[in-house]
Order: sequence, then structure tokens, then C-alpha cells
Amino acid sequence: MSHEHILDVRNVSLSFGGTNALLDVSFGVRRGEIRAIIGPNGAGKTSMLNCISGFYRPQKGEIQFKETSLVQTPPHKIAGLGIARTFQNIALYTGLSTLNNLMAARHIHMKQTALDSAIYWGRAQKEEVQHREFVEEIIDFLEIAHIRKATVGALPYGLRKRVELGRALALEPELLLLDEPMAGMNVEEKEDMARFILDIYERRGVTIVLIEHDMGLVMDISDRVVVLDFGRKIGDGTPDEIKNDERVIQAYLGQA
Repeated sequence: MSHEHILDVRNVSLSFGGTNALLDVSFGVRRGEIRAIIGPNGAGKTSMLNCISGFYRPQKGEIQFKETSLVQTPPHKIAGLGIARTFQNIALYTGLSTLNNLMAARHIHMKQTALDSAIYWGRAQKEEVQHREFVEEIIDFLEIAHIRKATVGALPYGLRKRVELGRALALEPELLLLDEPMAGMNVEEKEDMARFILDIYERRGVTIVLIEHDMGLVMDISDRVVVLDFGRKIGDGTPDEIKNDERVIQAYLGQA
């Protein structure tokens, strides 16, 4: 694992009216690690992901991805930098097939014009084939070939979460933000999702920031953990350090 930071969050504060969602939060994410963000409900975890991905603009602080300030980058350009995310509440085109949902995510990598596509001459057709091959590889990787043509809105919850993960991978991210990817899943679905997350990290070399409430899983797969409580950072370290941190135990983990 590299010690080079791919993401730096520095002194970020975010408030809505008089309520502080985040207060002076700083942490780094090293290239090639799984970095977990944990904490009680309302701690500011999703607000932090929303700041990184451009949905929210913090009132104070800086967020830097490689050499680029995300605070200064328009939200629609952040995915093009190499950042993708999934959501607590699944955000998919429910009327489209699995394949078409993944193909829709390839738009940021498409170079041909609408005119090329409309006429469908050589360049656009060749590019379409290349994007289709990339998407088919993701479908195989996530073991969803059997639902390739299925309408996403009719799929069981666990499979829709997997399709959403596939759509994020179709963006070819260097940094993948996962917001409770296992929420609402049964044990078997959680085990499958954990395996895919580790494969994305190990085989595809993607750096991952993970919000998850399953502490057993977080402690098993994370390299480092940052803990938020009421918008403040109260812990930051390896899983072993976090498990033994008095402030974290009192605020969130409780006694074993």
C-alpha cells in the first residue's frame, strides 16, 4: 500500500441553518487502501461523501483529489476526474435493463458526437463495441450475467445493489465511494458484496472509501478507519487502534 494520499480532506465544516453536519474534519486516504468511515446515525458520514462527490459544498475547508481541489470543481465534472460512488438509497434507471444502466455510465468516456452516433458510421460503431466489451467484463466480474437483460426495477434488492456497484465501476474510478453498500442485505448477500469489494480493491486496484455499520466487516477489510460523532472526528487509525480507543468505545462501539 502506498503512503501517497489520493484524497486529502482538510478542516471541512458543513452546516445547514444552525446545525453543524461536519465540524473541522480532516483525514487522508492513501492510494490503494480501503478507508472506512464509521459512526452513529447522524454523525455526518454521508454528508462527508456528499462533500467529496460534489453534492454538497462545504462552507469551510478543502478537499483535494490528487492535484485537484474538489471544492472548486463543478459537481458534474467530478466523475470525470476518476471518482464514483454508490448511494444508501439505490439510484438507478429502474425502467432500463442491467446492461443499459451500465452502458449509461460510460457516457463520460465516449468521444464521438451525437451526429456520429446518429449516422452510426465507423467511429461511433467501433467505440460502442469497445464500451460494450468493457461493460460485459464488469457484468462477468460481478456475476450478474443472468440479469443482463432484466429490467432493474423488477430485480430483488440485493441484485439492484450489485447493479449499482457495476454502474460505479463502469465509470472506471480510481476512487470509489461506497455509502452503506450492505444495508438491508441478508447474510449471504453481505458475504457476496464483501467479496466483490475486496476483489475491486485487490484485482482492479481501486482505492475505496466505505461507510458501513457492520463493524465485523469494517474491522476485517479496512486498512484504516475514521470515526465521526455529531459531525466531529473522534478517532482515526487502524482497526485495532479504533477498537481500543476509549472515545470511540463510549460514543459508538460500546463495550465488547
